[in-house]
Amino acid sequence: MTDLFSGLISSKTRISLLTRFFFNPGTKSYLRELSKDLNVSTNAVREELNQLTKTKLLTSEKEGRNVLYTANSDHPLFPELKSMVSKVMGLDQVIESILTRLGDLEKAYIIDDYAEGKDTGIIDLLLVGNIDQYHLNDLSRKTERYIKRKIRPLVLTSEEFTAFMPKLENRPNFLVWERQEKV
Repeated sequence: MTDLFSGLISSKTRISLLTRFFFNPGTKSYLRELSKDLNVSTNAVREELNQLTKTKLLTSEKEGRNVLYTANSDHPLFPELKSMVSKVMGLDQVIESILTRLGDLEKAYIIDDYAEGKDTGIIDLLLVGNIDQYHLNDLSRKTERYIKRKIRPLVLTSEEFTAFMPKLENRPNFLVWERQEKV
């Protein structure tokens, strides 16, 4: 599935940056942080950031001595790029295969590395509700084989989630699914 981007874009650094910024568009990062996280020279990252900023796919803002970069949600290609990145990272399959078949699921979050757009190979998934653990483990294993990434679920009841909220606010996270109440 990662061939989707590598067939279109030859720069691995650019692919990593697009993945990082468009997987979780709220992510803001600066040059040295990106260079360290991607294990690429600052010059290579700077060159790609300049290109992505020039095409207005990323925006930049100065914060003290650092320049922070973020995805430009106003760009006409933003929805398509976000969708492509979700497919490349396997999130669409996680949602389709797991979240919609678990029983009494209230909310689902991606947390930690993936929430920051870092493709570490382990998707940390926070699930809130009354979940069938056996069914979850079975679906996770099947989905892992398909997306070639490990899924590490954390299941909490509504009460446990309420107590966990202060910790969640201090960790990278984003809501990927929420049950819609019937009217």
